[in-house]
Amino acid sequence: MPPQSVKDRIKKLRTAINHHRYLYHVLDKQEISDAALDSLKKELFDLEEKYPALITPDSPTQRVGGLPLAKFQQFPHQIRMLSLQDAFTHDDLAQWEARNKKIVSGEYQYFITSKIDGVAVALLYQDGQLTRALTRGNGQIGEDVTANIKTIEAIPLRLRQPVKGLLEVRGEVYILKRDFITLNKINQQKHQTLNANPRNLAAGSIRQLDPTVAASRPLRYFAWEITQGLELTTREEEYNRLIALGFAVPPAGQLVASLDAAWLLLQTMEQGRIKAPFLIDGAVLKSNSLALNRRLGIVGKTPRGSIAFKYTAEEATTIVTDIVVQVGRTGALTPVAHLQPVSVAGTTVSRATLHNADEIARKDIRVGDTVIIRKAGDIIPEVIKSLPQLRPSTTKSYRFPTRCPVCHQPISRDPDGVVARCPNPNCFSQQRERILHALGPSAFDIDGLGDKIIEQLLQAGLIKDASDVWQLTVGDLTPLERFAEKKADKIVSEIQSHHTIPLHRFLVALGIPGVGVVTAQDLAREFKSVDKLAVAAAAHLLQIDGVGEKVAEGIIKFFAQPDTRDLINKYQQVGISINSDTTSSGPLTGQTFVFTGTLTHTTREEAKQKVIALGGKVASTIGDQVTHLVSGEKSGSKLTKAKKLGITILTPDEFMGKINK
Repeated sequence: MPPQSVKDRIKKLRTAINHHRYLYHVLDKQEISDAALDSLKKELFDLEEKYPALITPDSPTQRVGGLPLAKFQQFPHQIRMLSLQDAFTHDDLAQWEARNKKIVSGEYQYFITSKIDGVAVALLYQDGQLTRALTRGNGQIGEDVTANIKTIEAIPLRLRQPVKGLLEVRGEVYILKRDFITLNKINQQKHQTLNANPRNLAAGSIRQLDPTVAASRPLRYFAWEITQGLELTTREEEYNRLIALGFAVPPAGQLVASLDAAWLLLQTMEQGRIKAPFLIDGAVLKSNSLALNRRLGIVGKTPRGSIAFKYTAEEATTIVTDIVVQVGRTGALTPVAHLQPVSVAGTTVSRATLHNADEIARKDIRVGDTVIIRKAGDIIPEVIKSLPQLRPSTTKSYRFPTRCPVCHQPISRDPDGVVARCPNPNCFSQQRERILHALGPSAFDIDGLGDKIIEQLLQAGLIKDASDVWQLTVGDLTPLERFAEKKADKIVSEIQSHHTIPLHRFLVALGIPGVGVVTAQDLAREFKSVDKLAVAAAAHLLQIDGVGEKVAEGIIKFFAQPDTRDLINKYQQVGISINSDTTSSGPLTGQTFVFTGTLTHTTREEAKQKVIALGGKVASTIGDQVTHLVSGEKSGSKLTKAKKLGITILTPDEFMGKINK
């Protein structure tokens, strides 16, 4: 048995190391040198190596360890990871506030922080100890990257303050500019590929199967939200509580009394972002009151109470070498500028959107022009303007085609006159894009059928729509270019393994106008079947978050088309089985659970995952929508509130009996 003096020394070393970690990563202070801190860590490591029985999961020595993973496991987010709506101007912000005030009137205060250009990661703590870290994934399901996240010194393995039960913190993994430059210099010396930008490097680092690779990279973390585990009243309180728990937080956290005050602060913050040691691509404005945020709710995949204000994007000049009009799956014609490659915001850009014919004419963009491009929202490259003074004398004004560049049908215009469309549903390009969309990762998710293969299948007359791929045989594929029998057999097997699909994915596969993944999930949850959705009235559709009048009208028109019913019938004829989503129906559908106190038969996280799998919902606080409170030992104020509201209260034993029926 280790002597007490060793136990005491190990305890003191851990306390000291965690104290200096907190000073350095959270408070940006340093009381001792890096060399002295490394010496403390080595002493602790040596003692734990000598006395392995004294090692605990939250010891600073346990940040790196274990064998490389074969693959990442996936877990559902208990609360969906949402995305923020973007704003680029004062008008955008004013319109956002006006929309919110129509829902909840009154004066709004805003809490503002810098928006770091990093990778979102959710951290789960059980009784104060880090147990799991998940990537955003698709917002519903993320990858478990705990082993890599534990290597980040800025993330506490144990919270500085005791918190009972489950606590979830969300934030951003990022890399300093100077560290990014240093790593690229090292790669250059080793003749290795250079990293495009700090964000990509951070994203790649946390998805390394070997944690030692992640540990070798200077990753950092800013926490910006507590999604469950604490009863808080304001964003300002949340920000300060994160610091107290041991997290670094985004800089410039300030409370302002109005949108006008917010705008003044944003101007100051934008001017200072260049000097920041990390990439800042904007600021986040949040309604300070958490109760107000809950009342405002969610639209689609964005919370109404928060918005991302994007700073002026990085710009560069280059030359337009061609303008090519692309035809999408809905027939929309989109002009794209082909450019001499140029670096913008850390990435090489060779193409940029020109949006539509009116934009080309308004900006007078021509082939051969020198143009200014930017990455709008630091994501999508677009052409801002041309520089006529640098224009060659031989250039001519661009004439937008009057016929589809693929099938040569005369184009039509949408009622607003902006979007030009090919009206021919059998247009090769539309067919290809519809099929790729249906077989893509958000729908049937079939591997191996890329655009080149789909083009060959269409050209050979083997398919006309996505449902036809289930009738393909090895003999159909082997005559095609670069198709050996082994490859053909693999693709046919992959197709035949996808006969069952959740309802929301099938709705995405159909390509309903205006219906993305999130809206498809909401529709699936509400209607439970394609047939019920097909006859839904506009009034019913408009009750669903994210469905406005335009989307509702598009859904009704879509299902009124004979081609839509024919396509659904074809899917059924080839044996496609459409399942109701596991998250949309089940024994607990329509029931919302809150957990408090200590559970005896399972962890709180496992209990919540079981509720979700059975069609129920999980909330972190007591409210009008909650139907059940599972109350374990040492229950607190939630139990009192639940009794006042008449909410059904279950013991852990009663809960286990309910979910195991």
